[in-house]
Amino acid sequence: MTFSIVARCAQSGQLGVAISSSSPAVAARCARARADVGAVSSQNVTNPELGKIMLDRMAAGEGAADAVAAARDGDDHPDYRQLLAIDARGATSVHSGPKALGIWASAEGRDCAAGGNMLAGDGIPAKMVAAFEAADGPFGDRLIAAMKAGLKAGGEAGPVHSAGLLIVDRQSWPYADLRVDWLDEGCPITALSDLWARYRPQADDYVTRALNPGAAPSYGVPGDD
Repeated sequence: MTFSIVARCAQSGQLGVAISSSSPAVAARCARARADVGAVSSQNVTNPELGKIMLDRMAAGEGAADAVAAARDGDDHPDYRQLLAIDARGATSVHSGPKALGIWASAEGRDCAAGGNMLAGDGIPAKMVAAFEAADGPFGDRLIAAMKAGLKAGGEAGPVHSAGLLIVDRQSWPYADLRVDWLDEGCPITALSDLWARYRPQADDYVTRALNPGAAPSYGVPGDD
């Protein structure tokens, strides 16, 4: 009931996840990332604990493949899980259990991996990878481009209702953590794209506000003189 991409920006070192689903609040359960460590998605009959396990293993020095294997082998029901991981070096790994729902598939590319279940077709992750690799601009733009390509290729077999974008940079907190937790009508990926377009020009300034408030710009809201 989900399709996603995990990726790294080779220029900035940012890591991130973009994800969408027919289920509500998909990013809250599935998307995890840690600066200078990796980005992961634990999806399809989700066990959110597996995301933490993968990141902890990568933080301890393991690569994406070993981290995914550890999460898979330590879970009581790995046949139901779909796991995606990218480490800080750009290596990727994916596990899709044989009891993943519907049509499921994955693809790995340069600094990215995509996967999904309950898909409209098994070529969708490859389209997402190709779109990420071909896109220009900020890292978030490239993640959104991958999600739009997945949707254009068919996305889920049914309508999607939630989406999320998670990016980490150098700090312990997210550079961006944007979510559309439920839409009855309209497209959550389009809504997420619009939200990112609004947030993107201010993202660096929010970091400045945390690290050096005196250097942070005003946004002209009432009381912010």
